[in-house]
Parts: sequence; C-alpha cells; structure tokens
Amino acid sequence: MFLCQNKENMKIGFDNEKYLKIQSEHIRERIAQFDGKLYMELGGKLFDDHHASRVLPGFKPDSKLRMLGQLRDSIEIVIVVSANDIEKNKVRADLGITYDEDVLRLRDEFMRRDFMVGSVVITHYSGQHAADQFRHRLEREGIKSYIHYPIDGYPHNVELIASDEGFGKNDYVVTSRPLVIITAPGPGSGKMATCLSQLYNENKRGIRAGYAKFETFPVWNLPLKHPVNIAYEAATADLNDVNMIDPFHLEAYNKTAVNYNRDVEIFPVLNALFEGIYGENPYKSPTDMGVNMIGFCISDDEVCCKASKDEIIRRFYTATNKMADGADNESEVNKIRMLFNQAKITTAFRPVTTAAYEKKIESGHDAAAIELEDGTIITAKSTPLLGCSAALLLNVMKYLADIDHEVKLIPQSLIEPVQKTKIEYLGGKNPRLHTDEVLVALSVLSKDDENCRLALEQLPKLRGCQVHTTVMLSEVDRKIFKKLGCGLTCDPVKKK
Repeated sequence: MFLCQNKENMKIGFDNEKYLKIQSEHIRERIAQFDGKLYMELGGKLFDDHHASRVLPGFKPDSKLRMLGQLRDSIEIVIVVSANDIEKNKVRADLGITYDEDVLRLRDEFMRRDFMVGSVVITHYSGQHAADQFRHRLEREGIKSYIHYPIDGYPHNVELIASDEGFGKNDYVVTSRPLVIITAPGPGSGKMATCLSQLYNENKRGIRAGYAKFETFPVWNLPLKHPVNIAYEAATADLNDVNMIDPFHLEAYNKTAVNYNRDVEIFPVLNALFEGIYGENPYKSPTDMGVNMIGFCISDDEVCCKASKDEIIRRFYTATNKMADGADNESEVNKIRMLFNQAKITTAFRPVTTAAYEKKIESGHDAAAIELEDGTIITAKSTPLLGCSAALLLNVMKYLADIDHEVKLIPQSLIEPVQKTKIEYLGGKNPRLHTDEVLVALSVLSKDDENCRLALEQLPKLRGCQVHTTVMLSEVDRKIFKKLGCGLTCDPVKKK
C-alpha cells in the first residue's frame, strides 16, 4: 500500500557554477603570492565527494575535479603513498583495494581526465621490501618515483627536520608546473610532510614556494554549530575530530573562523617549521593555510541546514548498524547522539524514517519507505514472497509508471520456484526475494510484458531519493540501493 505525501520539489542550496569560478580564482591568487609555485595538499575525496553533495544540495560529487579542470594547464599531480602501508597491504575500505593498487588507479583516473601526473613519492621509507618491489613496478611502467625517509622526532624536532639531515635527505621531487597537487590513497600517507619537504628543498634552490590545504570541511566561514559543520563532525565521529574556533585566527584578526582540532594542534609545529625554512611564517593561522571558498557559494541556507540534519541522522544509522554487526564503536555512536542535541533533531526529523516506522506498526511486519524527489513517500512491508526492500522497489516503480497498485508485476507462479531453489538447493534460510532477484525477474518478463518494461524504465528516477528500512538489509540489497543512487538507512535490527 502506498503512503503518499506531496511536498514541494527538492530545492538546490548550493551554487555549483559560482564555486567553480571563485575557488579556481582563489587558488590562482594563492599561487601568485609566492614565487609562482604552490604545493597544495588535497584532503577529502576528489572524484566522488558524496558527503559534500548530500549536505550542500547542488554540489556535484566531482565539483572539485571540475574546478581543478579550469586550472588543468597549470597543474601537476604528485601521488604519495607510505612504504609502511605498502608493506602492510593496507586496504581502502570503500574500494577494497590495497593502497599501492590505488596509487595506480588514481593515476589512471587523473590521466583519463587529461591531468598531468608527474610522479609518485614513497614516504616513510626504511628499506621495506614491498616498497622496493612497488618502485620497480612503477619503473617498468615508466612512472617516476621518489623516496622520502622517516625523520626522528617528526614533527617536533624542528632543528633536525629543517636541515640537510632531515628534509634535505629526501629526494627532491622534480616538478614543472606552478600548482603541484599532493594527494594520496588515504590518511597518514605523508601528504603534508611531502609538501613541507619540497618547500625546504625548493628554498635551497632559491625558490620561495608556497603551501596550502584544500579541504572542504569544516567550513571556516560558517558558525561553529551550523548544521553543515555539525554534519562534518558526525562524518568523522570515528576519528574523534572536533570542530573548534581557530584561536590563532581569533588572536591575529579578532575574527571567528572554524577549523578542527588536528589542524589547530599541529599549527605551532608548522609555524616553527615555516620559520625554520623561511625565517618567517606567511600564515598567521591554520585557517589562513586553507583555500576553501565553499561557504561563499551557499545559495539557500535553509535547504543546506535541512540536508545536513538528514546527513547527521544517516551517519547515526551507519554507526549503529556497525555496532549491531559487532563493532566496538560505542564512543562513535555516543558522539553522534551528542551532535543530535547540538543540531536539535531526532530521527523523526527525517520523514522517510517516520513513514517506515508507522508502516511497521500498522502492518506488524518489517517495513521500508522511500521519499521521491517531489516529496511523495511510498511504503512497503515484508510478505511471505518478498522482503520489504524488494516490495518497496515494486511499489515505487508501479507508482512512477502509473500502474495500479493491485497489478502483480511478478506472478506468484514465477516467485515460488525461485524460492524453492534458494531454500532446497542453495541452503538459504530466507525464502523471500531480494531486490536483485526482483529486478532480474522483471527484466526477463519485460520482453513480453509492457507493465514490467515501463516499471524498469522508472529506476533512474530513484537517484538521490532517501530510503529507510526497519531492519538491516543484506549486502546484496544495500548494493542495489547504492547502484540506484539512493540514500539508504536501516534500523540496527538484524533479520530473524
């Protein structure tokens, strides 16, 4: 049965074109402040920044890449990877590939978009065999590589670091363009140290190069407790990052700016390193080092506030699901609960969540709900034949295709043999059809059934829609919703 609530169309809260323009202009200005050479540490995701697109509706997941595209002829990219991570076969959790493989993936992705990838820097090198093997692989593929070494007492032993026995021992990375972007497969790779090492070695060669950080969040010129900034804390609750007023910025300019604890804590060290390299620090605060203009491009604050509150709730469900799966992340969950109070919300703020709960109470079964782009909410419940997520897909496709709800797109006579195979031959315990099985069945039937064909044609309309289920879904169901581009959350309740 459908539950329909018609609301106003989804609104855009972020001016993406303005962002592309003023962010690229600001980076050009920063390059000009130095001797035409800027090393820019790139934090966060470049290709697929879905967090930013969720909290800032209108921000495209590849906006940062598109913005850099406007500077393409001035850009050289250097990819950094830690020898320790290579040795440990460290894996990117989101992609399931090792950091060394991701270096090659990133290089290919950049080059496919006509960016110049100059070289790879292997940091924290102390003779690791796996790092040597990786370097030989890079050499075979015609990729230049350089070695940077661990420095005793880094980052506090400034006298040693800013000397020929510190940064001076590192390979000098030869670059040819004014803007050098330092990126990496993940945190802890050594991006900042690589930038600072280059500043030292450029200075020895008579070039006063600059350093900047390009991170999207927290947004420095929004209030500390703005929902966009609170959502960033929720996203990094597992790291225990804390947004805070930049005390150095306040002291230098008597102006409030938002930063986060790690940048504030490391700034005295960076200040000493800059003084060790140049004799003075061109920056008076960690906020000064950033080149983030995203806060100036919010076109509708109310829209972004709502989207950010939705994101905080999404992060809460992600954390509680991890806990239900056995993770020891109680502190992460408690942190997000605290952020609920700061944002003055509960899970009921999200309409699709409430709709799923109400459907569960009404039906007495596991339930699911989806909020469409126009605000319409459609619900479904589990049946003996279909799980609640599979039933939801059928319901929403019928609604969008204007097919009567009572029409059975997949006949029971087709479902039952599939169930028999799942239980009797494959040893499954849940006879209900999953979302992928429903879509395959519809695809088979669509050749001769107009309704099935029309239903499948509605799937692109689900991109960007919010979904909630009152039970944790299987991996296959979660992947289907991800492929459809839906924002899925689940109650931390395992299927019985």
